Amino acid sequence: MTTEDSQPKPATSKPEALPRSAYRAFRPITTRWMDNDVYGHVNNVVYYSWFDTAVNAHLIEQGVLDIHNGDTIGLVVETQCNYFAPLAFPQTIEAGIRVAHCGSSSVRYEVGLFAQGEPLTAARGHFVHVYVNKQTRRPQPLHHKFIQVLETLT
Repeated sequence: MTTEDSQPKPATSKPEALPRSAYRAFRPITTRWMDNDVYGHVNNVVYYSWFDTAVNAHLIEQGVLDIHNGDTIGLVVETQCNYFAPLAFPQTIEAGIRVAHCGSSSVRYEVGLFAQGEPLTAARGHFVHVYVNKQTRRPQPLHHKFIQVLETLT
């Protein structure tokens, strides 16, 4: 008798650290004492905060995201992270960002986190934003200037 569990599983590629050249823009992030957990390294939930910080700060600086008065907000609908090397306070982290996919109202951002000066990611992951109207929470198409900024990250 053959069961599904006894069938060979297809080979999956193991996630690997990526070089700086894989990313289009960088942002320094300073670790804080509270980022470390009891094991002496940055807790995994902090990495997701850094993803948000790197991408949203870039969009704000480029003038396409107004978190206080804008009509459009990005809602995270998917996120994932792979870890390759520990990061810890006190370190400066360099977050590399790129756009992997851009739809009419959604964007898949990929973020690589580097220890300052290191050539390969200590962690890398992605998240998908769906951009919606702040009031209705319904998806709305990205405006032209926003798409131009995203194109610089592809």
